[in-house]
Amino acid sequence: MAFCGKCGSSISDGVAFCPHCGAPIAAAAAPPAQEWVTTPSSPAAAAVAPASGLQENVAGLLCYLVGWITGLIFLLIDKRPFVRFHAAQSIVVFGGLNILRIVLTFGLFGPHYYGLFSIWSLISMLLSLITLIAWIVLMIFAYQGKRFEVPIAGGIAKSIAGSTPV
Repeated sequence: MAFCGKCGSSISDGVAFCPHCGAPIAAAAAPPAQEWVTTPSSPAAAAVAPASGLQENVAGLLCYLVGWITGLIFLLIDKRPFVRFHAAQSIVVFGGLNILRIVLTFGLFGPHYYGLFSIWSLISMLLSLITLIAWIVLMIFAYQGKRFEVPIAGGIAKSIAGSTPV
């Protein structure tokens, strides 16, 4: 069985292009190299498992799970460009929405509160709805393996992650 040299997925014999990423397939592509961790207790330091147990799409989804907090965690621990991009985008999108919520609640508009249905309450409810929709959509796209860029936050996320578009 052959493997794609770009994404590492297995492909059938006689296929000219990878069905997963679309890269052209060489005649006899070898499986992708994996990083292996070693057990320090064994003298021979035998390889036991890949260094990263999560698939990229699952790690991308988890970047959004608890908003900017999991984005920060994955930005620090995962070095894959796809995961780093989604982690940085999670930090930018949900961190920015959190800051906006704090400003709405305690900042500039605090003294002008006029009850449940004031303009600030409506803005806060709209912000909550936008946050929920963005959270669901970004998790779905990351799980599907798509690199969806939020219009303003995507560019900032690419500069934070240090990655280039795939």
